[in-house]
Amino acid sequence: MKNGIFLLLLLAFACKPEPKTVISPWVPYDQAGDLAENADHASRRMRYKRIQSTYKDRNDMWTDIQEQIAYFSEEDYQRLKPLIMEQDIPGIQDEIKSGNLSYEELTQWYLFRIVKFENDRDKHLNNMISVNPNAVAEARQKDKARTDSDHPIYGIPVILKDNIGMEGQPTTAGSYALRDNNAGDAFITKQIKANGGIILGKANLSEWANFYCSGCPNGFSTAGGQTLNPYGRKQFDTGGSSSGSGSTIAANYGAVAVGTETSGSILSPSSSSSLVGLKPTVGVLSRGGIVPLSSTLDTPGPMTRSVIDNAILLSAMAGEDPKDGATKDNPKNVKYWEDLNSGDLKGMRFGALKAFMGDSLYKLSVEKISSLGGVIVEIDPENTRLQGFRNLLNADMKADMVDYLRDYASSNVPFGSMNDLVEFNRGDSAIAMPYGQGLFEGILAEKVEGDSLVAMRKAIRENGIKYFDVPMTENNLDAVLSINNFSAGFAAAAHYPCLTVPMGYQTTGQPRSLTFIARPFEEDKLLKMGYAYEKATKARKIPAGYN
Repeated sequence: MKNGIFLLLLLAFACKPEPKTVISPWVPYDQAGDLAENADHASRRMRYKRIQSTYKDRNDMWTDIQEQIAYFSEEDYQRLKPLIMEQDIPGIQDEIKSGNLSYEELTQWYLFRIVKFENDRDKHLNNMISVNPNAVAEARQKDKARTDSDHPIYGIPVILKDNIGMEGQPTTAGSYALRDNNAGDAFITKQIKANGGIILGKANLSEWANFYCSGCPNGFSTAGGQTLNPYGRKQFDTGGSSSGSGSTIAANYGAVAVGTETSGSILSPSSSSSLVGLKPTVGVLSRGGIVPLSSTLDTPGPMTRSVIDNAILLSAMAGEDPKDGATKDNPKNVKYWEDLNSGDLKGMRFGALKAFMGDSLYKLSVEKISSLGGVIVEIDPENTRLQGFRNLLNADMKADMVDYLRDYASSNVPFGSMNDLVEFNRGDSAIAMPYGQGLFEGILAEKVEGDSLVAMRKAIRENGIKYFDVPMTENNLDAVLSINNFSAGFAAAAHYPCLTVPMGYQTTGQPRSLTFIARPFEEDKLLKMGYAYEKATKARKIPAGYN
């Protein structure tokens, strides 16, 4: 009997076909030329000190991908490309239902594309930190279990910013200190999975959500290296801190991605990568299991190539988290994607900021909204200062990091406070902080606390609300129109949601976006506005080198 089993195994092994794809090893290269090329960049923040990851080996990702695409070829990739490339989720789901595509092939296509470009020294964008080694197996199960009542996110590959917890992959926040932080799923990760979404992997970011080093490049982390912008590799800023989430989706490495924002960290990279980015009202989505910056202002949010995908991903993540009090009694189970087409701009009132009317793309967008029936009112909000904003971030992170390390980090993470992290980084400075840790040092020096912090938090919130609410009330406005993340600080302070939608490209080719800002919990209204504007303009273009 044993001999028979042995012969069967031998026969099975002998009959196993040769792999169609074998990933060539990544060989680190001398980056001196790249660094010299950017040494005189007009933006000081793009004068890079490093491009490649400080400590992580890209071949670890290739190991996690190899078996998943071993029997997926270049021919398969090209055959499926028209069904997947730049397609929105409803379009992909239609191809699945028609039998032209499977979730397994969809997931393999994205993984194959990641290797295709990220294993190319002249194309790589350094926008992925890790990949789910079980993604294709999960997709195969989705194919077997599909029903007509599934959420639209079902079977769709989703990329998470690497400060969001995911079972089976470290949650690093881009740092050397958290390289072994094998935390469990964040609440929003559980929600995505519960609705059938597949976590494809983790995206690079500006380390510690851009609150680590002072004046350092957007998109740099010791874990992932320097994230690059597919619209202008080493030429255009990626924005931050959700840099990798933006770069990956712009380059079609996944269907959709999740970013996080404190003040501009979704809006900035979404605009830089010609994407639709939503910064929801604080509390619409849970922050549980996400490495924090400020519990006062933090929120995750969707980053996508279309408004309908944004609405689908937002819906898939929503839910009340008992561990995050901000989510209590907030909108839940809203099918944001269902009636987007029912909205138009006729009769809706928009505040156009006078200070931005000199921007040609902004002016054209305002005129387009007017031509679609929107009522434009030029406004000039009071020049309000958000006094103490940095102090609030310092004080919040000092306290919130303690909570995260205690409640969510894996037990092998040997830190309990910001002081522990700062001391660790000093001990491994060559690896851990090539640009220093000026902002971390500022957190330790922060003295605001107690009643003073409560009063500061209240004043900042009131000033943020005042900036928008006075002109919105006086002019009966539905939304204020801004550019990119230019009004992000005030929106963050006020807890006002923002939706940024591609509006075109500057003469250099750099993307530019129109940002809609509404009152709290008006995400549904924002998405309808954005959808009508997107449908009328169709401004997004594929990055030329990644088509």
